[in-house]
Amino acid sequence: MSVKLKNVIELVAKEKNVPEKVVEKALIDGIKLAVKKEFGYKNNVFVNFDKENDELKVLLKKKVTPFVENPKRDISLSEAKKIDPKAEVGKYIYVPLDLESLSRIALTVAKDVISSKIAKVEKNILFKEFKDIEGKVITGTVRRFEGNDIIVDLGRLEAILPEEEQIKKEKYRIGDRIRALILKVIKDGSYPVYEKGKVKRYIKPLDREKPLVILSRTHPNFLKRLIEIEVPEVQEGEIEVKAVAREPGDRAKVAVWTKDKNIDPVGVVVGLKGKRIQNVSMELSDEKIDVIEWHPDPAKFIIRALSPAHPKKWKVFESEKRIEVAVPKNELSLAIGKGGVNAKLAHKLTGWHIDILSEEDFEKLQQLAKENG
Repeated sequence: MSVKLKNVIELVAKEKNVPEKVVEKALIDGIKLAVKKEFGYKNNVFVNFDKENDELKVLLKKKVTPFVENPKRDISLSEAKKIDPKAEVGKYIYVPLDLESLSRIALTVAKDVISSKIAKVEKNILFKEFKDIEGKVITGTVRRFEGNDIIVDLGRLEAILPEEEQIKKEKYRIGDRIRALILKVIKDGSYPVYEKGKVKRYIKPLDREKPLVILSRTHPNFLKRLIEIEVPEVQEGEIEVKAVAREPGDRAKVAVWTKDKNIDPVGVVVGLKGKRIQNVSMELSDEKIDVIEWHPDPAKFIIRALSPAHPKKWKVFESEKRIEVAVPKNELSLAIGKGGVNAKLAHKLTGWHIDILSEEDFEKLQQLAKENG
C-alpha cells in the first residue's frame, strides 16, 4: 500500500520547527518498529519513502519455499510469482505490506516512536536556540502562576520566573508583558535554588520534552543588559560597564569606564536630564540607580562607590582586601545608607570590605596604631 505523506511531513516539520528529514526518519523508524511488533519480524523489514512519487512502501523480505513453515519468514512459490514472475525456490523476494493490516496497538507504537523522536530533536533545537541567548533580555507574557513562581510564555516554550528572581514589590496579572534576563537554560534535569549557601528547593521542568528556562529580574546582569539596550555607546563598546551591584527594586550602583578621554562615561549613561537611566529605573520598578566612574586604583574606586558621601581620608589593607575610610560626621548616615544599603552596595560593587568611620574615630585608630608600633 502506498501512502501519500509529503504534505504531512512538511506540515509536521513546520509545526515542530524541525527539518523535514527528521520527520521522515522518525516516520520510517516508527513504522518499522510497529511492523516488527505486529508480525515478529527482526531483520527483514524495509521501509522506503519515495519523495519523488510521494509514496511510502513497507517491504518484507521473505524466502521462497516449497513448503511454508513460517509465514512470517517464508512465502510459497505460487504466491511469490504473483509478486515477481521470476521468483524461484530458495531465493528471496520483497513482499509489499498493506499498512491496513497493522493493528491499532502497532499503529500506536508507530505514533509513539514518531512523536518521541521528533520531540527529542525539537528539544535539542530549542535548547540550542535558547542557550545561544542565555544571559540576554527577553520579553514574554505572563501565562499563569505556580505557587509564587510566574510562568512566562516565550512563544516557543514556557519559562519560569522563580519567586527568588522576582522584584518583591512587583505584582503581575495573567496577560501582562514582562521582560527578564534568561538566567539559565537546562536541557535535562532540575534547577537548584540556593539560600545561604544551601539548596532551598529544586525547580522541575514544565515539560520534559522541552528545556527548562529560568528567568530573572533581580540579577545584576539584567540591569547591565538594560543599560546596553538603552545606551548605544555601551552596546557599541565605546563605554564599558565594569561592575553592577543591586538591592533589587530599591537601589543599585553601576560602575562605567571608557578609554576615550573625550567621553564622560557617567554623563553618557545617565543621559540628558537623566532620561536614559530613568528609563532603566522605570523598568525596574523605580530602582534608584547611582552611576559612578570606575577607577583602576581600588581606593579611588571605593571612594567613588560610597557616593553620595565624600570620604576625606582612607587606609588600605591590601592583603586583607579591606579599607578604612573617614567621612565627615554629618555624612556618616549617607555613607552607610538606610539599613546599611549604601555600604552594602559599595562592598558588592568593589569586592572590598569597607569600614566606615567618622573622621574623629579614624584619627583615633591611626594614633592607636602608631602607639602600638
